[in-house]
Amino acid sequence: MHQSKRESWWRRCLGLLLLALTLPVHAAPSAALGYTPKYPAGFSHFDYVRADAPKGGNLTLAGQGSFDSFNPFILKSRPAAGLDLLVFEPLMVSSLDEPFSKYGLLAEDISLAADKLSVTFRLNPLAKFSNGKPVLARDVKFSFDTLKSNAAHPQYRYYWVDIKRAVVVDARTIRFEFARVNPELYLIATEIPVFSRDWVGDKPFNKVATEVPIGSGPYIVQSFDLGKHISFVRNPNYWGRDLPTRRGVFNFDRITYKYYKDDTIQREAFKAGEYDFHIEYSSKAWARDFVGPAFNDGGIVKKELVHRNNAGMQGLVFNTRRAIFKDKRVRKAIGLAFDFEWSNEHLFYKQYTRCNSYFSNSEMASSGLPQGDELKLLEPYRAQLSPEVFTTVWQPPMTLPPHSLRENLRQARDLLKQAGWILRDGVLRNANGEPLEFEVLGDSVQGRTFERILGPFAQNLKKLGIVMNYRTVDVALWQRRTDVFDFDMVTAVYGESQSPGNELYRRWYSKSADEEGSENLMGVKDPVIDALIDKVVQAPDRKHLVTALKALDRVMLHGEYLVPNWYNKVHRIAYRNKFDMPSSLPLYYAAEGWMIETSWSK
Repeated sequence: MHQSKRESWWRRCLGLLLLALTLPVHAAPSAALGYTPKYPAGFSHFDYVRADAPKGGNLTLAGQGSFDSFNPFILKSRPAAGLDLLVFEPLMVSSLDEPFSKYGLLAEDISLAADKLSVTFRLNPLAKFSNGKPVLARDVKFSFDTLKSNAAHPQYRYYWVDIKRAVVVDARTIRFEFARVNPELYLIATEIPVFSRDWVGDKPFNKVATEVPIGSGPYIVQSFDLGKHISFVRNPNYWGRDLPTRRGVFNFDRITYKYYKDDTIQREAFKAGEYDFHIEYSSKAWARDFVGPAFNDGGIVKKELVHRNNAGMQGLVFNTRRAIFKDKRVRKAIGLAFDFEWSNEHLFYKQYTRCNSYFSNSEMASSGLPQGDELKLLEPYRAQLSPEVFTTVWQPPMTLPPHSLRENLRQARDLLKQAGWILRDGVLRNANGEPLEFEVLGDSVQGRTFERILGPFAQNLKKLGIVMNYRTVDVALWQRRTDVFDFDMVTAVYGESQSPGNELYRRWYSKSADEEGSENLMGVKDPVIDALIDKVVQAPDRKHLVTALKALDRVMLHGEYLVPNWYNKVHRIAYRNKFDMPSSLPLYYAAEGWMIETSWSK
């Protein structure tokens, strides 16, 4: 997985789950999607935390690559790790043991207008920034206006496209007005991160990089060496320490991130004791490297933590802006040459499951042929869709009997011939004599991990006359090239929340395909996909949401926009035996965020 700013945003989206569509016009700051919230008004703490967890101690974590900025909200920067979680706070936060519930943080009350075209928040009078100044409605408005401007990352403009304006009602009351009725829009408004105007000052926002941020969160930046390490120390005057949503969490006095250039160096640094908590993404390393005296004597604890997260999709993405990838038959043929079962057996130690959906491991994944409500939803678009959407069950290519790699390559050969590619002197060429050759772009952090995976894939493609090259570049260059879509193929991780919605606009909507920095790496421009995303966002309830997502998933899969990779149903973690953690796990969580929030020093 690429530890980039984009992925950081995807992880935040996973953590910031949605409020209920059934929220009454005036309500306490908690609600749930179609059910009564687990935690009633006046609850003490979340069940997955220890309310009286001791405070103190230090936690050292690993960052990957480098960083050059304290501003996680702009396009051209590599922000330091931890800022989103530790420094900046939203109006409301999610619990990790419910699919779609929100509870008050900066906001102590929320009310949705009867016409559902605006939502109003009343701020907690205790809320303060780290410089001691109160968090006021004008700060919320300033944060929103700044993030929706051209100076911020374009993902915010896509995500909040239908939030028309923020209006200061009084010192502690802010109203967000909407361009249209959008069922989840007022829920999205709860996610807006709030920062102080004093942090930005008179500088253009996209030039605010190394100024120490001023947020309302439990930690402040204590020290740093750009690109090497950053330390956060607990704010002794943190305003929210006694809130139910903050009781028992953020228990360390100091949290430090040390940066490492690649996975191998990072892994060895962990075993040498340079940092405390490690998440392992390499199956080979997990099986072979996490052994030895420190593990045998209990000095290092190795665990697999079960989760129920929507696994989304990871895959080798085709940049369909490239001429060679515009034909779906070519994309499908290339996918047929990837032998996941061989890789899982020989490279992954049988630890992975193949991604079979853009919403893998969830009820939103399509299956079988469309029927019932899903078929009814797709029917109006039949003339615009490939017949296979209605007649063929999509599944990733496999080589388990009765299937075989040889048969897959035969199918690939036929598809390529249909698309006009002919084998000449061992090289596949089109009518103009141009070879079918492309490059997979990797970054210097994850590059070595994927070399061993792409090697066998390249050999299979070579049998078809296709040349696949692999190039590893510095993380900063990788980020820049993906931001401007300067690549043929790249590995992408589409992490998902338990309720995908407006974020899909910046991911696969046609308008995002030409927007620098968007997540539409594939270059998808399809009016049916646009219409289905609209159906997802406008879904009046959970049932309609799931139906629309299944339909969207089906159409995306039949578009053959990527070569599906794999996912893991557990978090693989190792940590130094100096911490304690709650005995019960939440349902939906990212491993590092969960550890930072809920564990404590022995």
